[in-house]
Amino acid sequence: MDCYENYKIAREIYASYGVDTDAALKKMDEIPISVHCWEIDDLTGFEDFDAKLTGGITATGNAPGKPRSKEEYFRQLDRAIDLVPGRKKIAVHAVYLENFGKKVDRNEIQPENYAIWVDYARKKGLGLDFNSTCFSHPMAADNLTLSHPDRAVREFWIEHVKACRRVGEYFGRELGEVCVTNHWMPDGYKDLTVDKIGPRLRLAESLDEALKEPIDRRYNIDSLESKLFGLGLESYTVGSHEFYMNYVSSRKNAIVCMDAGHFHPTESVAAKIPSFLAFGQELMLHVSRPVRWDSDHAVIVDEETLAIMQEIARGDGFDKVHIGLDFFDASIDRVAATAIGARAAKKCLLMALLEPRKLMAEAERNGNFAKRLASIEAAKMLPFGLVWEMYCEKNNVPGESWFRQI
Repeated sequence: MDCYENYKIAREIYASYGVDTDAALKKMDEIPISVHCWEIDDLTGFEDFDAKLTGGITATGNAPGKPRSKEEYFRQLDRAIDLVPGRKKIAVHAVYLENFGKKVDRNEIQPENYAIWVDYARKKGLGLDFNSTCFSHPMAADNLTLSHPDRAVREFWIEHVKACRRVGEYFGRELGEVCVTNHWMPDGYKDLTVDKIGPRLRLAESLDEALKEPIDRRYNIDSLESKLFGLGLESYTVGSHEFYMNYVSSRKNAIVCMDAGHFHPTESVAAKIPSFLAFGQELMLHVSRPVRWDSDHAVIVDEETLAIMQEIARGDGFDKVHIGLDFFDASIDRVAATAIGARAAKKCLLMALLEPRKLMAEAERNGNFAKRLASIEAAKMLPFGLVWEMYCEKNNVPGESWFRQI
């Protein structure tokens, strides 16, 4: 029996639960997943193919196959992207630039250094997101950037953030799709910290300067990414979740980015999403898979990833929430890791759209909590895989036989 016949069966089963599978597939075409460019090469970038990560992050593992040139990099990215069905964006870090054979420091980047990405996006029918790279650089050697006590260091990174915003606007104008330019700073201290306010006041002042240039939100939106701690930054992180929540609420010049691996292991990013949607707040997500903590494993279909997508769907928040990926696992084939993670995020998104929400919500409104729980459990047994195979077929992407191509 082919996937079309299987899909007809699945469509009838879902319909008995009040779910329109055709509508879910149509909705999938409207929601992009932003696939990060840095899993392919462990976030090395094009500045230096032998660069080492610093600033509280690292890519662990020594799997063979890491690209050794820009050409090899794009060939591998091509292979990964072609295995991911449906609408997509590519999230680019600032270190993935074309420097035309000259040294271009982070505070000197220009939109033309990223024209290769606009060309690539047009060829592949993709949107683009962007990320400032405020780490793995001599000016970040103290693990302090926008909050550094030295004004010269702060000004260097302020100029970098300004330049990144212009690149984001360039992406948005060229492609006609808003670019989310995300900023994560590794600022913090390894040991007990006495003055926790001073660095945060400097960070706020630096962000005010870096984000003050007016940019059309149709083309670029800035997001600020928090973190609980990083390697070598175990005691104090300047850009905490609470700091950025207060900053964006008071300034209204950026949105919050939440990374699934940047919180305490017992915290759920999914559980935080409805509070943003309740106030109509826009939000950027970096979907990752923490094991113990921010270990950046490739995303899989797990409870947290599914819960993230369910909370967006239940709150009808797809016009408010930008969904991106962020992991870099060097212990397995990097092309496969990119495809596995992006496909898993898409699977969770489709599962969320196929959830019999009306049935569950009606039971909840009526106070029939036993029926609500029974419906949640019954949904787990619905033939999602048959709908997924149809989604892949419609997008000319292999279904679960895809791994034979790697």
